[in-house]
Amino acid sequence: MSTEPEKKPSGCGVLIMYTGLFRRTRRSTSSSALSTQTPSENSKRRRSGSDESSLIVTATTTSATVAKPNAHHPHHPHHHHHPIVPAAPPARKQAHAPPAHAAHMMRMESAITRELDHAIYDHQRSKASGSLVRASSSNFNVFGHLGNIRAGNSNPAPPPMTTTAREPREARKPNASPPPPPTKEPVLCRALSRRLDPEELKTMGNEEYKKGRFAEALALYDRAISLDPNRASYRSNKAAALMGLGRLLEAVEECKEAVRIEPSYGRAHHRLATLYLRLGEAEKAIKHFKMAGDESDPNDVMRAQAVQSHINRCREARRLREWHTVLKEAESAISAGSDSAPQVLAPQAEALLKLQRHQDAEAALAGTPIFDLEASMRFFEPASYAHFLMIRAQVDMAAGRFDEAVAGAQRAGRADPNNRDAGAVLRLARAVAAARASGNELFKAGKFGEACAAYGEGLQQEPVNAVLLCNRAACYSKLGQHKRAVEDCTAALNVRPAYAKARLRRADCNAKMKRWEAAVQDYEALVKAAPGDEEVARSLAEARAQLKKQRQYDQVDDDDEDA
Repeated sequence: MSTEPEKKPSGCGVLIMYTGLFRRTRRSTSSSALSTQTPSENSKRRRSGSDESSLIVTATTTSATVAKPNAHHPHHPHHHHHPIVPAAPPARKQAHAPPAHAAHMMRMESAITRELDHAIYDHQRSKASGSLVRASSSNFNVFGHLGNIRAGNSNPAPPPMTTTAREPREARKPNASPPPPPTKEPVLCRALSRRLDPEELKTMGNEEYKKGRFAEALALYDRAISLDPNRASYRSNKAAALMGLGRLLEAVEECKEAVRIEPSYGRAHHRLATLYLRLGEAEKAIKHFKMAGDESDPNDVMRAQAVQSHINRCREARRLREWHTVLKEAESAISAGSDSAPQVLAPQAEALLKLQRHQDAEAALAGTPIFDLEASMRFFEPASYAHFLMIRAQVDMAAGRFDEAVAGAQRAGRADPNNRDAGAVLRLARAVAAARASGNELFKAGKFGEACAAYGEGLQQEPVNAVLLCNRAACYSKLGQHKRAVEDCTAALNVRPAYAKARLRRADCNAKMKRWEAAVQDYEALVKAAPGDEEVARSLAEARAQLKKQRQYDQVDDDDEDA
């Protein structure tokens, strides 16, 4: 027997085994290796890709995994040529420093990580959204459809970190149940390749755009532009995504940049012309429709010319205070394509207010975009946009949104400091808001007479404000003056027919005065609008029963008179 000491394997032979053993056993060991690797090892394998140099860094951590299959397969073709090599002790992991090119790859990966972190954070700050969430060293998640993003925090916090693959498995409880499935719609997860090819990003953005996921498409187009800012198609596609989100002024800037990069880009000219048409800039729309070439239809220029004619007639009718004509011309301009133009929407809502159709005025402005004030002042004439803000403030005040009315009137004053009408609307909004607040406090204190007087002061400033009328009706009802309460509720319903609170209050007051037929009519309208309201349904049933008794009693009286 030899007296030589047994040589302990060092584990370095794994580097030699790569060419023969690792390649041949890779397929057969993939499932078992994945089951024994920790999350950190999986993360390293994903980052290494097919780069052989990166295998040197993880050779010591994978040696045991590679060697295990041969131990269970004695007939493996390399079993007799390559003995099993156990994993090196933990102290020997740093025995071999990575080559220079491997270290270079690690530095590049770290740089990409930092770049994506900054890109995601900058995107959130600039767009005031939380759609991008950091997921790992070379990808990010784009969350699902965000819907309307008009409102948002102007200074969003940095994106929250998600649980990455580098966290050890021991951090989880061994018997912990899996997390519950998400209750919201599934999120969209798009992993960006480390190579970050801009064409692939554009293709991904196009797919999201076709699905109506405009926020996700925008994030992908933004990333493509950051990698290749001189491609006109990226800018034009980004403009399309912005249009889908209602951010029309930003879309205009992207289209202008696209045609600057490529002046003959017909699709960008056509998209820019469409934006100008929607925003009421008919002359600019005609210019770019003509420059769009084959992308433009002959009817496009005719539509833009029609919009210009309707806008001119609308201005003239407003000057003459012919509100029915104003309404007709504004609606015609909107039908022709100018659906987001302040110089069209403002006269339409103003005409509806003058005709005491407050509910229709609110509906007319319900879906209109709210542009950034500074950007709007650069794009539109300050006086024109100030007038739009002033009319919107009046609509808010008519709907009972008094705080929004005050804020809107203040914005109008900033847009055009010389506009006296904006100052008058601001004073009116403040007075009406103060009257409503005072009346509410008195009503809560049980001082119904004083609350009635406070609401009356607001109605002196705004005689047909539905909210103040309904609130005063509540005071009259508490004071037992049901007839006057019905009168105020009727006045409120004349300007806002769908005002459910006023209709319910009128129905209750009519029931207290035993006007059962009128009460039944209002209760039926309420049940039709809200079928699930059990309380209203009970009131309707009781009113119908009382109405039936009343008619029977009246019939008996008529029979007695005939006898």
